[in-house]
Amino acid sequence: MMLRRRELGAAIAVAALGFGIAATGASAAPAAHGHVIHVVKPGIGANTSKSNNWFGYSQGTLEQGGTQFHSISGGWTVPAARQHAPGHRGSSSTWIGIGGSCVDASCVLTDSTLIQTGTEQDVNSAGRAHYSAWWEVLPAPAINIKMRVRAGDRLHASIAEAPSGSELWKITLRDVTRGETFSTTVPYTSTYATAEWIEETPLVVGPGAGFAALPNLTNIPFDHGTVNRAPVKLKRAEKIKLVDGNDNVIGTPSAPDSDRDGFRLCAWATSCSVPGS
Repeated sequence: MMLRRRELGAAIAVAALGFGIAATGASAAPAAHGHVIHVVKPGIGANTSKSNNWFGYSQGTLEQGGTQFHSISGGWTVPAARQHAPGHRGSSSTWIGIGGSCVDASCVLTDSTLIQTGTEQDVNSAGRAHYSAWWEVLPAPAINIKMRVRAGDRLHASIAEAPSGSELWKITLRDVTRGETFSTTVPYTSTYATAEWIEETPLVVGPGAGFAALPNLTNIPFDHGTVNRAPVKLKRAEKIKLVDGNDNVIGTPSAPDSDRDGFRLCAWATSCSVPGS
């Protein structure tokens, strides 16, 4: 699947390449082209509000006054993926995770650990879309979840350390629409430093190497977000916008909804309306 990347974290991204491709016996989710991996840390320079491959919301332990993150959850609707232009391939991934983002509001400190789960939405050059589900703990490869996923399905995901401090994590992904649930428990050493709800364009290795093109996506509502088993209280300042190489905004999160546990994501847009609570 994918990882996350920061401008000054180029060395981390290069190192991640060595771990990103699924090993024999593991299954990386199919992509529109080549292999795709997740890259550590969104952001351009020292600015948490912009990223070259993420858009959504992120919280950091210093930005939150020292709070560590031992669990996270959230739900979203799988977006329909279409070509942004005739013949153009694209890939995107919708996920929740702990780690991999900015620890403080100015993004001086970042977190290189990451445990995550979500769905992937790819479209090939012929315009055919493919949807899949996955989970991942860096630097190990992403693992494909054998679950039917379709555009419009309502997903709910949770990642929780139990008991707190045990470094044992239960990852659960449930397709509410189809009544399918995946769950696994894995050991993982986390810094507990960040929590995020994200739409990502993955890093492609092989033919067409580089960050995948953002496909056209139907709007993506996130809701019922929690951290440490309590409703998250999102702030506008925690938004991350996706920008292209010319710093043009191409992916935008809305302001938080009225109860501050959700938001909407709009691809190829510079603004995004707030969903109902």
